[in-house]
Amino acid sequence: MEIETKCIHAGYQPKNGESRMIPIIQSTTFKYDTSADMAKLFDLEASGYFYTRLQNPTNDMVAAKIAAMEGGSAAMLTSSGQAASFFSVFNLATEGDHVVVSASIYGGTFNLFNVTMRKMGIDFTFVDPDASDAELEAAFKPNTKCVFGETISNPSLIVFDIERFANAAHKHGVPLIVDNTFATPVNCRPFEFGADIVIHSTTKYMDGHDCGVGGVIVDSGKFDWMAHADKFPGLCTPDASYHGIVYAEKFGKEGAFITKATAQLMRDFGSIQSPMNAFLLNLGLESLPLRIARHCANGQAVAEFLSKNDKVAWVNYPGLPGNKYYERAQKYLPKGTCGVVSFGLKGGREAAEKFMAALKLGMIATHVADARTCCLHPASATHRQLTDEELKAAGIPAEMIRFSCGIENINDLLADIKNALETL
Repeated sequence: MEIETKCIHAGYQPKNGESRMIPIIQSTTFKYDTSADMAKLFDLEASGYFYTRLQNPTNDMVAAKIAAMEGGSAAMLTSSGQAASFFSVFNLATEGDHVVVSASIYGGTFNLFNVTMRKMGIDFTFVDPDASDAELEAAFKPNTKCVFGETISNPSLIVFDIERFANAAHKHGVPLIVDNTFATPVNCRPFEFGADIVIHSTTKYMDGHDCGVGGVIVDSGKFDWMAHADKFPGLCTPDASYHGIVYAEKFGKEGAFITKATAQLMRDFGSIQSPMNAFLLNLGLESLPLRIARHCANGQAVAEFLSKNDKVAWVNYPGLPGNKYYERAQKYLPKGTCGVVSFGLKGGREAAEKFMAALKLGMIATHVADARTCCLHPASATHRQLTDEELKAAGIPAEMIRFSCGIENINDLLADIKNALETL
């Protein structure tokens, strides 16, 4: 099936007389006839459900759809994109381990890694996404457990060289994790370029309607954990909390990573997505290809309009010819990049604040990738925890405006921008 068809049909095939829509299993617990039946679930000897803190049928149906969309072997929904970022790394790296990360990532993820997870004893090295081969090679250590980057960075819109970073990661026997939130599997499937694990904040384009916070982790099922068993004891040695099970042996390349994330991390942290949110997410997925096409068309038109206005200092959009990442975007994102445009106004912070206050259609919100156009000044909002030096390293100048184009009529959107510019 093509991606448009997968968005409708993957993950759930109703049988004769069953609900056409994915059912909402809004239940915390599940009943069994005997203790022996339930024991098989606790021993991972049988598949099924016993408590929604770990797994829920509605969630698994939606996760299966996203796995099919990305071309992966297994997936797991989480309560937020932040939880997906945390679980994807913590499933591999623990105290005393090291992770290589692209420096141009979402500010919340940067803080999660650089502050919170450092307190857990995990070391992180942040590298320029355009680092030289020598600089990238120097970032790895004997205890490196994975590499992390974003397909299109939020909000600096740097297109990540997936293939290059995947090759570097594999050279050192570790997987590449890619946050594919902005691109979505409609525009880019990182597994096709060597990535091993993909995550999303499903809150963004996948949901698309500002309805529910959520995240997802998808495993490609291709990384050979046992070939690097010394690096991944959590996957390749007995788990005492599950009667000595070895995930990589019992579930193979296709199921080990997600099974461990579910059986260990979701069990202990309980960051499950609610079944109701999973149901709403599925509604968003069904229209994702249609919306993404409009988001990208609007983003392209807005970027071109802004680039011709004399009150605009600069425009950053990977779809613009002449953009630093235009050629790379043609390789990884030939269908389009996203609906987010970053730009700076002549006049700096003051002009940016005045521009946003004058918008009527675009709303000022700490959100992005929504059906409604959203506008934000990252340096004073999502990235306010970063120093000026960190902002510069992340490609987020203090005067930057992040303009997330919705799916409104482009004429209305351009009129709103024009009116706001005229107030400057």
